[in-house]
Amino acid sequence: MKQLISRRYEMDAAQRDFLYCYGAITEVLRCGPPDLHTGHKVLVLVIPDAYSAADLDPFGLNGQIEHKLAFLRKHVPKKTKLILVGHSIGCYIILEIMRRDPSLEIVKAVMLFPTIERMAQTPQGKSMTPMLCHLRYLAYLSIFLLSLLPERLKGALVKVVLAGIGSLDRSVVPPAVGLLSGDSAANAVYMAGQEMRQVLERDNVTIGKNLEKLIFYYGARDRWCPVQYCHEIKEDFPAGDFRLCETGFRHAFVLDAGREVAKMLAEWIQSHLKI
Repeated sequence: MKQLISRRYEMDAAQRDFLYCYGAITEVLRCGPPDLHTGHKVLVLVIPDAYSAADLDPFGLNGQIEHKLAFLRKHVPKKTKLILVGHSIGCYIILEIMRRDPSLEIVKAVMLFPTIERMAQTPQGKSMTPMLCHLRYLAYLSIFLLSLLPERLKGALVKVVLAGIGSLDRSVVPPAVGLLSGDSAANAVYMAGQEMRQVLERDNVTIGKNLEKLIFYYGARDRWCPVQYCHEIKEDFPAGDFRLCETGFRHAFVLDAGREVAKMLAEWIQSHLKI
C-alpha cells in the first residue's frame, strides 16, 4: 500500500479499526490522518472484509455495494476527492457506486481485470456456474470439512495447491489459509453464485457518463474477462482508456505480481494524489 500513498503520508503508521457498517462489523485498514474527519482532502482506505451476517445481507452482491456506499456516506467527509480501485467484481461494484450516488466526488476509478458483464458466459464462468449456482451446498460441505483440519495441515494444503506458481509471493499463504476457516470461503461462494446470475449486460450508460474518469485494464489470458470483451468495449467507447496487459499478469495477480501491479497503478494515479 505504501507505493500508493503520497510521500506526504509516508511516515504515518497504518491504522486498524473495526466499524459497524451496514449490518456488519467491518475491518478498516487506513494509512494517513488518524481521524477521518480532520479535513484532509486525500484519504487512502482499504476495506478488506465484513465479518458478521445480518438481515441486510451484507455478503450478497447488492449488500456489498450498499456496504461500500454506507461506509463512504457515514465515515468519509463530504467533498473528499475519491480514487477508487477495483479488481474483478470490485469493478462492477465501482460502476454501481457511480450509478447509485452520482454526488460522490470520484476523480478516477481504475478497473483491474474487470468482471462487469456476462460472467456466466466466460470460460471460467461456464465451468464454475454449475457448482456456484446449483451445487452450492456441496461446496459448503467441502468448506466445512476443510475448516476442521489443523492449521498446519491447511497451510501444507495451500502450498501444494499453489506449488505451480514459480514466483509465488509467500505473504499470500497465511490469508489463503484464513479463507479455509469456513465463514470467509462460504461467504465468497454465496456471493459468487449471485454474481453468475446478476452480472449480465454491461452498464454502458454509467460507463458513458463517467468515461473520462475510468481506466480499464484487461488481462491477455483472463478466463473471467476474455480479450474479446476488451475489444468489444473499445469499439463501443473509442474515446475510453482501455489497456490490455502486455506482461502476462494473471487474474489473481496478488499471487505473484502484487508489487508490479501496485507500481503500475501508482504511476497511473499519481497526478490525482496531489493536494
